[in-house]
Amino acid sequence: MLAIRLARFGAKKKPTYRVVVIENERARNSRSVEVVGHYNPISKPAEVHLDHDRISHWIKNGAQPSVTVARLMKKHPVEAAAPVAS
Repeated sequence: MLAIRLARFGAKKKPTYRVVVIENERARNSRSVEVVGHYNPISKPAEVHLDHDRISHWIKNGAQPSVTVARLMKKHPVEAAAPVAS
């Protein structure tokens, strides 16, 4: 089963996280299927970039988001596309 969860990167006491699609049984930082975003909680305000199209694709294919990723998705919903000037 696939999960969408955070993988920790960055220096000691300065974490940054990648939002990854990974098999449930794998270790936190092992090889992932796809990186679908990143999260930097240290910056003020916290920096969150999510690829909502790819996340919804993986959820439709059975991946389950972790509690933290679900919270980030709810807090940072899909931004409406800017109107195209013609």
